[in-house]
Amino acid sequence: MDESKTPDSSSLPRPSKPTITKQKSSWPFAFFVTVLVPVLAAILLYQLDSFDPAPLPLHELTRHVITVPTQNDHMLRVSEFVGVGNLRGPEDVAYDAKSGVIYTGCADGWISRVTVNDSAADSVVEKWVNTGGRPLGIAFGHNNELIVADPEKGLLNVTADGVVELLTDEADGQKFKTTDAVDVAHNGIIYFTDASYKYSLSKFIWDFLEGKPHGRLLSYDPATRTTKVLVRDLYFANGVVITPDQNYVIFCETPMRRCRKYHIQGKEKGRVEKFIDYLPGMPDNIRYDGDGLYWIGLPTARTLQWDIAFRYPFIRKILLIMEKYIGRPPMEKNGGVVAIDLAGNPIAHYYDPGLALVTSGMKIGNHLYIGSIIHPYFLRLNLKQYPAQAAT
Repeated sequence: MDESKTPDSSSLPRPSKPTITKQKSSWPFAFFVTVLVPVLAAILLYQLDSFDPAPLPLHELTRHVITVPTQNDHMLRVSEFVGVGNLRGPEDVAYDAKSGVIYTGCADGWISRVTVNDSAADSVVEKWVNTGGRPLGIAFGHNNELIVADPEKGLLNVTADGVVELLTDEADGQKFKTTDAVDVAHNGIIYFTDASYKYSLSKFIWDFLEGKPHGRLLSYDPATRTTKVLVRDLYFANGVVITPDQNYVIFCETPMRRCRKYHIQGKEKGRVEKFIDYLPGMPDNIRYDGDGLYWIGLPTARTLQWDIAFRYPFIRKILLIMEKYIGRPPMEKNGGVVAIDLAGNPIAHYYDPGLALVTSGMKIGNHLYIGSIIHPYFLRLNLKQYPAQAAT
């Protein structure tokens, strides 16, 4: 080989280096947009929102639940539906035994009369009187009139001819915001609740989340047309019932899961004492069936979500902000009705995991009629066919 013809390595073409293009990563920007911005916005909303929830009395609001000796935990599967499509949120139940007609107040302002037949599908619903508001609690007076608690109007008297009269809408110079439940004593005195003097019905959940006692138990005397505040500082004062002996009025406090009784006569008139605590759910209306039992509607059972919310005010503020802007997650389940005897002992619990926002229960004959603030019907359960069984 001729070395003189051997190419000099320095003169050989050098391979070019591969071109490496550096691409700017977009993940910091994406992280900022998808994670940090919502978090920062939520923190800003939390700081700027003036809602100021208060600590609740946890020594009273415990996680303990009373033991109910009998139960039916699948009542939704064996219940009939009454008035489907013709009743918008039939919240309370009042029964006229003479005519066999059920009266109820609905979300569209109508007080409806329901004639129930053997078959629930054959029941007849008549729209009777419209209050122009949203009738909640209802009870019969002594002259064939209907007394109505309407949170938008106040305490109303509806005559047998359908004439609506305002009885009262304020006490001690303070207007009612959520006139809620009502019952009438034998002497004609009307006992009722203003669940919250701060929040209207459309914002009732705000009252729960604020954790401050805005509720009142009141009386109205038709003879003198005077309204009295009997008990103040109640936590969402709800259902009301006069005891059969006319010595007490029992009232419920929804978030506290309890009902208390107020002495309306005798030496201890004006005294408040325990009736039942640690209910298996939050109580709404309470009704006496004339046969030794009170029936209490439970919109929801005690749930872990509500336990946490009631324990921590900052959680309740977060829930309020969600309620305002994006909607609160569902926290209600296992709604139903609990039966209590005259001494305040639990007897039976009827509920279902798929049931929520039950507001009332009333035993009529062999059936339990169940109202709701949202469902477009009554539930009807045959208590003989599907009784509560001993809890295992």
